[in-house]
Amino acid sequence: MSLILTIDLGTSGPKVALFDSTAKCIGYEFEEVPLLLYENGGAEQRPADWTNAIIKCYQRLITNTKVNTKDISAINCTAQWSGTVCVDKEGKPLMDSVIWMDTRGAEYVKKLTHGPIRVDGYGVGKILKWINLTGGGPTKSGKDSIAHILYIKNRLPKIYEATYKFLEPKDYLNLWLTGIFAASFDSITVHWITDNRDINNITYHDGLIQLCGIDKAKLPDLVKTNSVLGNISKETANVFGLSMDVKVIAGTPDMHSAAVGSGAVKDFEGHLYVGTSSWLVAHVPFKKADIFHNMGTIPSALPGRYIIANEQETSGACLNFIKNNLLYHNDELKTGPAPKDFYKLLDNIVAKVPAGADGLYFLPWLYGERSPVDDHSARGGFYNMSLNHNRTHFMRAVLEGVGLNARWLLMYIEKMMGRNFEAVNFIGGGANSDVWSQIMADIFDRPIKQMNEPLMANSRGTAILALLALNRISMDDVSKVVEPKKTFQPNKANRAMYDEKFHRFVEIYTKNKPIYAKLNH
Repeated sequence: MSLILTIDLGTSGPKVALFDSTAKCIGYEFEEVPLLLYENGGAEQRPADWTNAIIKCYQRLITNTKVNTKDISAINCTAQWSGTVCVDKEGKPLMDSVIWMDTRGAEYVKKLTHGPIRVDGYGVGKILKWINLTGGGPTKSGKDSIAHILYIKNRLPKIYEATYKFLEPKDYLNLWLTGIFAASFDSITVHWITDNRDINNITYHDGLIQLCGIDKAKLPDLVKTNSVLGNISKETANVFGLSMDVKVIAGTPDMHSAAVGSGAVKDFEGHLYVGTSSWLVAHVPFKKADIFHNMGTIPSALPGRYIIANEQETSGACLNFIKNNLLYHNDELKTGPAPKDFYKLLDNIVAKVPAGADGLYFLPWLYGERSPVDDHSARGGFYNMSLNHNRTHFMRAVLEGVGLNARWLLMYIEKMMGRNFEAVNFIGGGANSDVWSQIMADIFDRPIKQMNEPLMANSRGTAILALLALNRISMDDVSKVVEPKKTFQPNKANRAMYDEKFHRFVEIYTKNKPIYAKLNH
């Protein structure tokens, strides 16, 4: 056998899995890691927690699957994107990793993107240059990697000076596995300092690096998308009990691996991911940007391809918030721990509530928003509550609110593509819910394909990419590997109601935007 070991580092923790040569999962293990949140908008994680959790997962995986470690021929990583790990020349982290949720660099991005003549807050000359070269530009929320680096440079100058390389989480894992300091064409994108016009030959752009005011020497070398990075290092091989002939693939961010693992790999095929955060993504054959809605086409995990990129900050996290902070919060009113089948019970409850939640709205902006509005001041809540509502309506409203926010994004993606999706592949933890799948179909007015093993989409995509990099499968094989479990058709009876509710949802944000800015400046 020739097995692929995949590492999927999500915000909640790493998932380590084994796949065979047909991208069939043999087994996987997950280990939770802490999330460190600070009042000033900081969001960090400890790289040591990542690697320790990966080792624990790997050891359990080998024990439970009883595979021969000599059969593992390659490792491929995917990880949360838009994070920053500062490492010294020995590859050791100098501080906790700043992750994608961190907003402390917002003020520095505002200065960076400022100009005398502005469009949507961006200096015209600057943003046109970014769009032409990179396909996008730094988000004003301060959650991109370049914002993290600027924050470190301005607020933690000693860390900045001591940093040998700034690495994305995925690229830090590759360093840990191989000892090689490198980034791939796709992972480096949200530094906004690369020339992406030639999709097959992406390079750093000295003018953009100078504009951002960072040291080029502190940036990792670039390697081609989905290429073989190198062999596993002796040190890590010993930890894993692997041969030093094991190949490490360059890897990709989680959004990119999910796009492959969703099965939507042809141009204009889309997938919706609902996990802690969410996104609606499609491969396209062109480079284009929409700065007004914070999305654009960037290098895909598939060589020579572009992908429309965007992100919505909290989706599945909204359900966790309701469960952990309201229903089962640890205080004097606590009635006990949440049941293990909480989400199954939730589905049963929501299925009994009429579509529309009796006029109740949920606004899912619990940590600001990126797309289709780049607004870190926006906040969530319930809207239009009455004495007629009970917690079953609130549960339904949460699922609908995430769906309405995704439809808002759908509108702009289809406009960018110049066509509508024929269907949308649904993956992530949210896709385990038949009720949520039907709600998405009704709100989108598009068929929703609930994919098999939706929680494994990132890992599956990572395994497929490794097999492609090693020339063991072809692109034509991907659709045979990834199949839908069930397709949900829109319910025409709910069409008018959800259209009306969507327009009111957008109106609520628009009219409350200045209030959010005052409350959360």
